[in-house]
Amino acid sequence: MTNAQAAVTSAPHTVSASDRLEYAGLLALFGVAGTLQFSIAVAQLLLTVALVCWCGRLIAERERPGVPRFFWPLVAYAAATLVSTAFSPQPSVSLLACKQMVLFLIVPVVYRFATGARAAMLVTVILSSAALSAAVGIFQYGILHYDHLGQRPQGTLGHYMTYSGLLMLVIGVALARILFGKGTRTWAALVMPALAVAVVLTFTRSAWVGVCAAAALLLSLKDFRLLAVLPVVAAIFFALAPAAVTKRFVSMFDLKDPTSRDRVAMLREGQRMIRAHPIVGVGPNMVQVVYSEYRDPDAVKEFNPHLHNVPVQIAAERGLPALAVWLWFIVGLIDALARRLRTGDQRVLTAAALAAVVSMFAAGMFEYNFGDSEFLMLFLTLITLPAAAART
Repeated sequence: MTNAQAAVTSAPHTVSASDRLEYAGLLALFGVAGTLQFSIAVAQLLLTVALVCWCGRLIAERERPGVPRFFWPLVAYAAATLVSTAFSPQPSVSLLACKQMVLFLIVPVVYRFATGARAAMLVTVILSSAALSAAVGIFQYGILHYDHLGQRPQGTLGHYMTYSGLLMLVIGVALARILFGKGTRTWAALVMPALAVAVVLTFTRSAWVGVCAAAALLLSLKDFRLLAVLPVVAAIFFALAPAAVTKRFVSMFDLKDPTSRDRVAMLREGQRMIRAHPIVGVGPNMVQVVYSEYRDPDAVKEFNPHLHNVPVQIAAERGLPALAVWLWFIVGLIDALARRLRTGDQRVLTAAALAAVVSMFAAGMFEYNFGDSEFLMLFLTLITLPAAAART
């Protein structure tokens, strides 16, 4: 060996600036997954760091940004939102909703950084943080008496709907690991009871519907005969759940229930808004502003911030073209995930992503969850992970 070769061999390995950006972006993304269920401010700050690292990495390596196919309908949806904002009676108010479209950039960030085995590690972080969040909610219910509709468990988040929506998504992830995982089932099985109890104690019926839809999908994908488990779970639920929770569950089928009546009224209000503004809608963030003009005689509340139905809300505030684009996104996403599942590629992550889509859509018939920032960030992360994990 020559002196020059020996010098090269003994020289310490230097980490390039591009590699530092890679590691920093990955750590920031893990931070987003870990803090999202506790603080939206911290999660969005870390997402900003990840975005900066992503851009820096692209520039340093002269890479073309890669994205899964379903990202392009999201871009078109953002464009439709901007068009609706331009025609809004109060563009400055509607422009506030456009800021949420920036969250769509979490898709290319996850696609770039959560590759290969990193995707499974990210899911473990999501499950672990959700377990801690669930423990907080159970503590609030049992010790702090957040045990009625006036005060429900909400973890460390600002609203019980957000809290229950995140738990709903993570329950789908945990069940996918239990059913389709091999060496990763144990931790998911351990945290599942806490997740299930916490979402039940939120009194949030839309999240319950979403969990049931996701569970039915995953059980049928594993083995159609496993659907027989659902009646058993329902029996256990009615046997063990507090009386206030079972009463809340039964209210879903009571058309005289005030919240049910109000949701039916909101559907009619949404229809009126769509008829009046079919192309661009009333404008993002404008439903509450113009609510009194379209309020149904049978409505219970004087005002509502949104119409508690994702498709109706999108069509009413952004127009039918925006709804068509959103449906293109959903249908294309389900098709891509179904094809990936049939090939057996990334089976756990793909099943979890399908569960996220189904639960979001089912719960979204009764709640505008697609407009919730925390929910949207976790949802977009979960549906991107199968494509990201397929990259090396």
